[in-house]
Amino acid sequence: MKDKIVITRKIPQPALELLQARAEVYMWDSEEEQIPQDVLLGEVQDAAAIFTNVSDSINRAVFDASPFLRAVATMAVGYDNIDVAEATRRGIPVGHTPGVLTETTADLTFSLLMATARRIPEADRFVREGRWKSWSPMLLTGQDVWGATIGIIGMGRIGEAVARRAKGFDMSILYHNRSRRPEAEAKLGSRYCELEELLLESDYVILMAPATKDTRRLMGEREFSLMKRSAIFINTSRGTNVDEEALYKALKEKRIWAAGLDVFQTEPISTDHPLLELDNVVVAPHIGSASIATRTKMAMMTAENILRGLSGDRLLHTVNSEIYGR
Repeated sequence: MKDKIVITRKIPQPALELLQARAEVYMWDSEEEQIPQDVLLGEVQDAAAIFTNVSDSINRAVFDASPFLRAVATMAVGYDNIDVAEATRRGIPVGHTPGVLTETTADLTFSLLMATARRIPEADRFVREGRWKSWSPMLLTGQDVWGATIGIIGMGRIGEAVARRAKGFDMSILYHNRSRRPEAEAKLGSRYCELEELLLESDYVILMAPATKDTRRLMGEREFSLMKRSAIFINTSRGTNVDEEALYKALKEKRIWAAGLDVFQTEPISTDHPLLELDNVVVAPHIGSASIATRTKMAMMTAENILRGLSGDRLLHTVNSEIYGR
């Protein structure tokens, strides 16, 4: 009898075919709608593996409903949606997809920076709505990117990739990280500083930190109050890293100039959220890694993690690798 794999969202065909060749597959056949919790709990009862993504809560209830579970893999780098401690307690490996999405997410981050700085979405609406009457000296003027100071909070793989792009724009690069990165400093000419100094000096503050208990609401009222009035805040990490009410107040009161956001505390963000009322906010629906090539690679890597888990082999990338020492 074949093992059963539960896939919580429609995935690229090559990854689906790879799994179907080796196992019985149940896939929630929607690209946009999240699998209902009651459907998930029903389908995992006889499942050997779960192929998940950032929007699914793989919590204790899911583990309790899955007595035959041998592997969980998420099509993402972050895994804060999974109760990793519970998986570890049960000896279940949890896989993720680091590395493969680094450059694509850095592209989106820098694109969001430039779109926010130069007010591109606002300008697009201005033209489409027929409000463009003539050239004007100060029409939709924005902030310069070339030669500005960028401050990167979280100098991991993606943070470093953003810094490489910033170097191409002759930007001064500051960074704050849990530990110093001398190799990044040597390669990129970046300078380590404490968070307060970074916020005070940066024209662009880029949040790239993972979602942990230490980074929850890392950016709050005090942090936004330290930023320049002309500064721009960009978040492509996790929405839980930001106090959204404090960000709204800072933007509304013009204490910072603008924000570009790809992630939110609750996703999808509601259409009546106060942040969406502001013209100085550019938003995207969590598309940091959303290129065709990268999302396909992520799906294939997740599928490989699943198949390795079912075979009892070490996953390509394991969040809780300590289970292998048991």
